[in-house]
Amino acid sequence: MPRTTMRAPNPDWTDPDCPVARTLDLVGDRWSLLVIRDAMDGTRSFTEFQRRTGIARNILTDRLRKLTAHGLLAQRTAPSGRRQEYVLTDAGRDLFPVVLTLRQWGERHAFAPGETHSTLVDEHGTPVPDIAPTGADGTPLGTDTTHVHRTR
Repeated sequence: MPRTTMRAPNPDWTDPDCPVARTLDLVGDRWSLLVIRDAMDGTRSFTEFQRRTGIARNILTDRLRKLTAHGLLAQRTAPSGRRQEYVLTDAGRDLFPVVLTLRQWGERHAFAPGETHSTLVDEHGTPVPDIAPTGADGTPLGTDTTHVHRTR
């Protein structure tokens, strides 16, 4: 799958050498990730994004422009030919594990025991298993078994 790359460093990036900081500068606000989440659920139109998120029109316009400019969403003519719609690009779809991990963290830590919440299921209706990062040899990875290697 082709990767989207940024051309030149953006002077507004929080920490230009850190992939986490760059990613958060692109999609780290609440509304951007909720738009991406809804696009993953099949939302395509401005009106539907607004209805599902409750976001103000001006903020939604800004986020859709930003996500499109950074190559996470693409605009195309809807099948009806009357409107534009937004679809995930490969880079946008690559955020699926990020959204899934946030969802799973939220299921564990953002709800009281027994409190109802939505659950992501696969095409057979089975809950999606928890994501657990592993090393090349299959051993679990965590904060105590990894470190950042600076390339400069």
